[in-house]
Amino acid sequence: ETAALLFLFLFSLVYQPTLATDLGALQERITSTVKGSITSVQAIYVPADDLTDPAPATTFAHLDATTVLSRQIAELGIYPAVDPLDSNSRMLQAEIVGQEHYDVARGVQKMLQDYKGLQDIIAI
Repeated sequence: ETAALLFLFLFSLVYQPTLATDLGALQERITSTVKGSITSVQAIYVPADDLTDPAPATTFAHLDATTVLSRQIAELGIYPAVDPLDSNSRMLQAEIVGQEHYDVARGVQKMLQDYKGLQDIIAI
């Protein structure tokens, strides 16, 4: 879809070698300028829920924040099924949100990561 927006020819089922460059060009077109700014919400399809797939991995590098929806969390009946470990924001910095908020957020992320790492043991 990025190639189509930039009027480039794309071979089906193959990522173009210029994916990172093309995404950069697209993001530059919607960036803030002295004349105004744009807030964009972009939905990214992640094949087989693989966040390391070249297309999503390249795309995520250009975004200020990502909210990852998880099938596993949805199966637990938790909605919205936001995965707090795969989601992130560049705004989560002590200088921006304050030291206390930053420490609490990182502490919760660490607890959730520890719990995720222990799930196999807990299941036994």
